[in-house]
Amino acid sequence: MSEIPAKATESEDPSDGARSEVAGDTEADVTRGATGGTGLESAGGPGGVAGVLRGDAMWQSSPPGSIYDYIKVASFSIGPDGLVDQWSVRAEQLFGIPADRAVGMDPIEAFIDADRREVGQRKMAEILDGREWTGVVPFRVPESADREAGEEGLAEVYVMPTQTAEGERAAVCIVVDVRTLRRIETDLAASQSIFGQSPFGFLLIDPDLRVRRANHRFASLFGGTPDDHRGKGVGDYLPRPEAERVAATLRRVLETGESITDMHVTGFLPGSDERRHWSVNLYRVRSGSGRPIGIAWLATDITARRAAAREAAAARRNLALLNEAGARIGNSLDLETTARELLDVVVPGFCDLATVDLYQGLLAGDETPPGLADGSAELRRVAFASAVSDTPFISSGPPASVGAVHHFPFNSPCADALRTARPLFIPAEEGGLVQSTLAVPMVAHDTVVGLAQFARTKGSEPFGDRDRDLAVELAARAAVCIDNARLYRREHERALILQRSLLPPGDPVASGLDIACRYLPGNSSSDRPSEVGGDWFDVIELPGHRTALVVGDVMGRGLRAAVAMGELRSAVRTLALLDLEPAEVLSALDEIARGLGAPGGVQQATRAARRPREADLSEVYLATCVYAVYDSVTRRCTFANAGHLPPVLVEPGEAALMLDVPPGMPLGVGGEPFEEVEVELPEGALLALYTDGLVESRDHPLDEGLQAFVGALTDPAQPLEDVCDHVLNTLDSHHGEDDIALLMARVQGLPEDSVGDWTLPREPRSVGRAREYARTRLLAWDLEPLVDTTELLVSELVTNALRYGEGEIRLRLLLDRTLVCEVWDSGLVQPRRRRARDTDEGGRGLQLVGLLSAAWGSRRTPRGKTVWFELPLPDGETGLADPAEALLSLF
Repeated sequence: MSEIPAKATESEDPSDGARSEVAGDTEADVTRGATGGTGLESAGGPGGVAGVLRGDAMWQSSPPGSIYDYIKVASFSIGPDGLVDQWSVRAEQLFGIPADRAVGMDPIEAFIDADRREVGQRKMAEILDGREWTGVVPFRVPESADREAGEEGLAEVYVMPTQTAEGERAAVCIVVDVRTLRRIETDLAASQSIFGQSPFGFLLIDPDLRVRRANHRFASLFGGTPDDHRGKGVGDYLPRPEAERVAATLRRVLETGESITDMHVTGFLPGSDERRHWSVNLYRVRSGSGRPIGIAWLATDITARRAAAREAAAARRNLALLNEAGARIGNSLDLETTARELLDVVVPGFCDLATVDLYQGLLAGDETPPGLADGSAELRRVAFASAVSDTPFISSGPPASVGAVHHFPFNSPCADALRTARPLFIPAEEGGLVQSTLAVPMVAHDTVVGLAQFARTKGSEPFGDRDRDLAVELAARAAVCIDNARLYRREHERALILQRSLLPPGDPVASGLDIACRYLPGNSSSDRPSEVGGDWFDVIELPGHRTALVVGDVMGRGLRAAVAMGELRSAVRTLALLDLEPAEVLSALDEIARGLGAPGGVQQATRAARRPREADLSEVYLATCVYAVYDSVTRRCTFANAGHLPPVLVEPGEAALMLDVPPGMPLGVGGEPFEEVEVELPEGALLALYTDGLVESRDHPLDEGLQAFVGALTDPAQPLEDVCDHVLNTLDSHHGEDDIALLMARVQGLPEDSVGDWTLPREPRSVGRAREYARTRLLAWDLEPLVDTTELLVSELVTNALRYGEGEIRLRLLLDRTLVCEVWDSGLVQPRRRRARDTDEGGRGLQLVGLLSAAWGSRRTPRGKTVWFELPLPDGETGLADPAEALLSLF
């Protein structure tokens, strides 16, 4: 049996770092021969070749990561006869021939092609003569279970002469697959190129967390050559807290083998104070045998990427703030609410503290308050918000609480910002809470309306140019909304003044009626802002102790509706004084409403309506109205309705009911006549007229509101003021979005003994009888001071009825708050007052009536006309005119 000489196998270089160990799992390979001898094959390289001590085997393995972990070296021996006498397990793996077949084979015949066998035989003879040989030999792999016959290989062979125990010459062959060597060379070259030419920082860190190798990119950043970094630790490159965190991560990767991807590391480059950021990938490196030999560190500088990400995040945050501001600012037309909406957006998303100050003069309605141009005008703090403290911060001047009126010192940064209409950075005060403040003027339509201040406390990032631009945009949006709210408030107040000036002051007084009324503007606490509406009511005293009750509603809101309401109300009063019937009044109002939106009046509106293309050019004013005339003598009430809600009547002891009054078309539509309904009202009955704001809302349908209103009128005997309050309190959930007009009237007819009514034949003696009737009734009423004047005026009216009228004559005296005298006849010719000449014998009767009475007039009736006059009672405030002086004044 051949044996490797001990001197060839036991050499060991202590400097190569080999570690000795006695192990049974060595990678050495025992050869097997025909004689049963034992050869030795090392899986290690120089310094790792196993030595054999007779009778005792001691194995020495190579260090982890040795090249021999990758190169599988095979061996076999050749006996003196040139045949294989020992065949290793590695040889079996390389050539694919088991030992029992290989032993005894001629290697030249088995592996060398026929055309090269002659050369092979010569080489074999030289080897057996004691010559060493090294070379590359192509060989033919014999057929086997996993290889095809004739497959060619290339082996690098090292043949060493030896001797058998008998002294015969033999040889030991060491064989390496050339293709494996070339693959390893290629892998090493590629690894070297990747490591050395990588544009990223590349480190190989050993198990002691020291740098074993660094590439040129890493060295170019941290200085020196790659070799200068050998043996350094992470603490040589990173601040202590960061180095400890990274070292712990390296240990975890080494122990668990779990890779780390995109670990962010922060540090500084040598000679620079700029903070740098790296993205690091870590993975454990293993030898060919699978044993961990270190950690690979691949780092990418992401400082610019982080800065770009911060820029993008800031831009997204700013866009989100602007989007939120557009959604939340300006939802209300209230100044204070709009200012608070701005602060709700910026605190704490943009700043920690914020205030809004508006010019006091602009809030009061002044167009150009003093000091507006130089920034010294008084301001009122309307809003303040804080994410860290409830104490307002001091920017310049003394602190101001919400609602306080103040002004900034002339030389302060805030006053400068107001003067120049430009934002300013205000330096922080030493020892204060605030580290950065922005003073941003609020500009709307080239007018500075106030100042917004934004502050960040210590610990937050100071304001930058991007923050300033964002603050200007936010302040501008809020300023436009605040200015709109200011203009709306001014117009709203003016419209309210106009509207309320057109409504009756206090509770009106009427003959035969106890009246109470309520007018409530739309509630500003509802979802939509409060606006002036077109609701109105009126109580108009008519001749003969009659009263006109009016309730109307112009469709729409705002100043336009209030102006239209004023015009219609004035028209109603004018038409009422003409003593027209209710249906005639509404017909005339309809014509007026149609002419409100046309520059040329009713005729222009009618012509435009005939030309559809031009009809849209004029505004359309629509209104609803109910007009009722109550006669206190007969207790009859005549209704006419133009698209309005029906009146509600409550009779004593009965449930409330809605009167069946035909609604008709709204005013402004035109073309349809209005109907009249006459109802006799019992003594003590309660009549209610109202607008739709009382019974209708978006959350409650009209029918539900009407039923609630009818149900609230349960006790008409209560004082009217209490009834009104009860109705409004009961229907609180049904109103608030629109104006409310409520007119309540309790019927109190004239007593029979307060009425004198006589019918006179058409003859001259009726004049004297009329005077006698009047004298007798006045004396019975204890009105003797009025006897002479009443006799004179009754005589004039009856005389005119005899002279110019027709049919029977009717005389009626009515006593209430005044004395009214009426003379009826069947003639249709209305009396006309004229000025008589000095030479005329007549024509002064109506002049005398006008001089002696408080009021006089005439009106048409269904069967003729009525001429009337009115006298104040003796205890009234108006004194009586002397008849003699009145007669003399006519000449």
